[in-house]
Amino acid sequence: MRFLSLQSHVAYGYVGNRAATFPLQRLGHEVWAVNTVEFSNHTGYGAWRGRTAPADQVADIVAGIEALGMLSRCDALLTGYVGDAALGDVVLETARKVRAANAKAVWCCDPVLGDVDTGIYVKPGIDTFFRERAIPLADLVTPNHFELEHLTGGKVATMADALAAARSLLKGPKLALITSLRRADAPADQVEMVAVSHDAAWRIATPLIGFEIAPNGTGDAVAALFSAHWIESGDAPSALGKAASSIYAVLEATAAMGERELQLVAAQERMISPSRRFTAEKL
Repeated sequence: MRFLSLQSHVAYGYVGNRAATFPLQRLGHEVWAVNTVEFSNHTGYGAWRGRTAPADQVADIVAGIEALGMLSRCDALLTGYVGDAALGDVVLETARKVRAANAKAVWCCDPVLGDVDTGIYVKPGIDTFFRERAIPLADLVTPNHFELEHLTGGKVATMADALAAARSLLKGPKLALITSLRRADAPADQVEMVAVSHDAAWRIATPLIGFEIAPNGTGDAVAALFSAHWIESGDAPSALGKAASSIYAVLEATAAMGERELQLVAAQERMISPSRRFTAEKL
């Protein structure tokens, strides 16, 4: 498959396009990466250099791909971190162009806003963009726990809360993937991912790995892995099991190596052929 991926870029570390591109390539897919920001490192370090890409620059790069006639060959649009509200219009216009060129193309929208340990870390207006403009037009939405609560305006403490919140996002998308769920009515030593459609849901739980500082970019990698498997097979529980098994293998290797950044390169063989397989449970 061919992915057009509009996300952030960092020179050091693995978030955004840096977390999504290599896993997709290792699965055998082409990735056309368009960067919405160019940073030295992700913002979790507290200090970074670089800048948000101007909206006209991002639009121009997409227009260049369009001019080659390649959008008709694009199977999936993957969007994530939007550094500035002005880029929102570019994301929507890109989605329009891709679908006009290939009606079968799938849009995976990762509504990057923040996380439970950091709070919100995007500029004002980005949350409104995702909630009101982007998500209703997407095919797949992949929030983490924090983003699910922020987008829906309610506390997610139980599985029932999670399913209701996820389904409230399905006013356009066919499927929502909660990329990390930590609920009060589940064991504290595990983390869950949950795929939710209008009439079904599947859960998968993996052991919680005790990082001193949890690696950033996990959700970006999961969104890419899950999207690829789901689009290829059309089978949500199978895609969930494969994505969870792969990211767990990477996280396990990252912890064993004592690294803060996801060890996608070092653990690439384990990512593609994880030794431990997790299976999704239908709820």
